[in-house]
Amino acid sequence: MEAIRYYNRHSGNIETEQVYGEGFLRWSYGNPLGAISLNAFVKRPFFSKWYGQRMSAPESSARVLPFIKQYGLDPADFADAPESYRSFNEFFFRKLKPEARPIDADENSVVFPADGRHLGFQKASGISGVFVKGQKFDLPSLLGDAKLAAKYAEGALVLSRLCPVDYHRFHFPVAGIPGETRLIEGPLFSVNPIALRQKLSYLWTNKRTVTELRTEKFGTVICMEIGATCVGSIHQTYTPGRPVRKGGEKGYFAFGGSSTITLFEPGSVVLEEDLVENSAKQTELYARIGTRMGRFA
Repeated sequence: MEAIRYYNRHSGNIETEQVYGEGFLRWSYGNPLGAISLNAFVKRPFFSKWYGQRMSAPESSARVLPFIKQYGLDPADFADAPESYRSFNEFFFRKLKPEARPIDADENSVVFPADGRHLGFQKASGISGVFVKGQKFDLPSLLGDAKLAAKYAEGALVLSRLCPVDYHRFHFPVAGIPGETRLIEGPLFSVNPIALRQKLSYLWTNKRTVTELRTEKFGTVICMEIGATCVGSIHQTYTPGRPVRKGGEKGYFAFGGSSTITLFEPGSVVLEEDLVENSAKQTELYARIGTRMGRFA
């Protein structure tokens, strides 16, 4: 299988992803024996719960410093010292210093909700060829609501993929008033491109959440979180009904790679040029939370 390459907005370079657990992923999603294990154990919530408990045990804290070194993370960005984390999971959903992720101040902008590799499409109903030619997005299945899907079919969609090496808190892309989070239960397949090249449908069959964010300028924005292997827990930290600022924290994922999806009403947002151009070539764009994802149409 080919390497995962993406465009880094901050460096201006095409880079190759260091995949955490790459050997296991390629075996699970590319080997017939791996497929048996995948469907018997790995996709099931109990597997992710068991692995999450391992990552929450006190002895797992010994993994923190080697992980930081191996993946070149900058502890200067962390809100707490690396030695202070009582488990690997606590480190995994660490907070950052506010100055490490400044939020774009333009009142006409919307920002990426998470650090990650992003794909953006101006029209959700026209998405095809994601990771592999012929794979189409199933918006009604994703939202679990055909009427809601019809409302957003002609609007913009941004898929943000978080790797295990990324900062794992997710944020609001614009200011507004968020409603209650709706949970849609499902299995926990990987959302790494190694897996999504096999079946894009993991995005709309995995466990996921849907939150509607009412805004003054952009209509109602849908914010979604997608669970994945070893991410059985999606934690919401916001308060429904209480106004939030752009870039305000919405919640966090416990251990593992995962994704968010942001949906906009038709005609409300124009996505950034570098995002749209790279996505048209099936190339993800790496950008940090708080940087511009689009602007008021």
